[in-house]
Amino acid sequence: MIRPPKEDTYQGFFKAKHTTHYLENYVDQHSQAGQTLRDRIRFSCSVSSIRKTVHKWVISCTDISGGSTIFHTNKVIVASGISSTPNIPKFLGEEKFGAPLIHHYEFGQSAVLPSTEIRNVTVVGGSKSAADMVLSSVKAGKNVSWIIRRSGTGPGWFVANKGKGPYKSAVEIGTTRFFSNFTPSILPPENWLNRFLHGTKWGAILIDAIWGGAAHQALEVADYDGRAQAKPGFDELKPHTPLFWQNVAGGMLNQPDFWETIANHVDIFHDDIVELDDHVVRLKGGKDVATDVILCGTGWNPNDFSFFDTDLLIRLGLPHSLKDAASSKDAERWTQLEKQADEEILKQFPLLANPPHHFQEPIRTTPYRLYNMIAPLNDDSIAFVGHMAIVNHFRGAECQALWAMAYLDKQLKLPSYEDRQLEIARRVTWCRRRYLSHGVSGNYIPFESEAYTDKILAEIGLTSHRKGLLRDSFVPPGPGDLVGLKDEYLDKFHRHIPEAKDNIPSSAQLHGGKSVTGSGWVLSLRHLLQSILK
Repeated sequence: MIRPPKEDTYQGFFKAKHTTHYLENYVDQHSQAGQTLRDRIRFSCSVSSIRKTVHKWVISCTDISGGSTIFHTNKVIVASGISSTPNIPKFLGEEKFGAPLIHHYEFGQSAVLPSTEIRNVTVVGGSKSAADMVLSSVKAGKNVSWIIRRSGTGPGWFVANKGKGPYKSAVEIGTTRFFSNFTPSILPPENWLNRFLHGTKWGAILIDAIWGGAAHQALEVADYDGRAQAKPGFDELKPHTPLFWQNVAGGMLNQPDFWETIANHVDIFHDDIVELDDHVVRLKGGKDVATDVILCGTGWNPNDFSFFDTDLLIRLGLPHSLKDAASSKDAERWTQLEKQADEEILKQFPLLANPPHHFQEPIRTTPYRLYNMIAPLNDDSIAFVGHMAIVNHFRGAECQALWAMAYLDKQLKLPSYEDRQLEIARRVTWCRRRYLSHGVSGNYIPFESEAYTDKILAEIGLTSHRKGLLRDSFVPPGPGDLVGLKDEYLDKFHRHIPEAKDNIPSSAQLHGGKSVTGSGWVLSLRHLLQSILK
């Protein structure tokens, strides 16, 4: 990716249009046997069903004109991810509302901002997507109301991305392998440092100081209670649970005037919507909010596998209803494994035994029970990529794609069935304990990007992404780290793909083949701790 111009960047962030441009180039620059990736994509085509016959997968599709296509294949990779199906709430009285109701995935292409007829904008949701729509609407001159339901997890944590010491941003600090020791996680290899941090009284004090310091800094920057010109209700944006637990959908601040703009120009309502009327949102507390549009920053339905029938959902270890799970022959076995895993997790990480008082989203489905969040236990002809919440999606996608290819080609020496079951139960149980409401699906790993990708690359036997002990520990990861993985993979498995080495750049090579971290990054332990604790 060509580095965006300075005017389009802020503390390591850049405008989304540059990522869009990169992806457009990516599908045109990757080719094999005379066909680019774009040539191979069926646009405006929806998968209506996927079923398994004795020897083949049968995939039924419907195109935009109503025509149907059926594919027969030996292997399938499902890459629909967790952000394909928008979560759009249903409100009482929608039929008489008389104004648009738009999810954030449509916001950028909508006419909300340029429209002169839309003056009053209401944004629903407490996540980063909601906050971005609030900020954009204010800057477009709209009168903005922001509604965050009281019956949910509450407002998100919005943290400044300012770096410390040699680190350009908080993201760089948080994604180092060294920093992964400061969160109770089963994914990094166990070592003396994380045993000290999570298994001793002094370690617990240090953990509390680091996370408490980060939270204090975020609260200080927001200044919920002290802004002289803030509109009434601004203090309702204070998060309900500590930053450490990640029970709310927040994000990093990518605009320098975010808090000032929100505080001075936005009406905040921490209340539930009871019904809609003609251009009116009616709140439980009795307030009526006049509006010309509702913008829903309400996230996604991450467990939408409607193209599989229930029996296949159960067999593949995908989320399915608790009612269906109760009748499954494996239900008792999973209960036993997760109970055993829970005892082990709490022994290893005592802090997780005592979460703060918090809102817990109702559990409606089983979790993802995929090995490495990719592979079913009972079928080695199908893989799932992108079905996890991770900070660095580009890195996750590149590494998962390699692992899935090796898996489907039977190139991996996997642990036994029983050991994979135990690992899945351990991950699911840890995820619930560590990330509360966000962890119930067992696929939420926001602070484990490096540990996770290191694990799956190690199972393939790839090492070109490693930089040596000190640099691996303290240098933040960059796209350049992955430059050699494709060629290393092809050499390892003696694969010859026409045009593969000469004409197909890896995703890292499209970033210029150079790590963003540069040289001179050998840091002392003392220096890094000072950077984190300042």
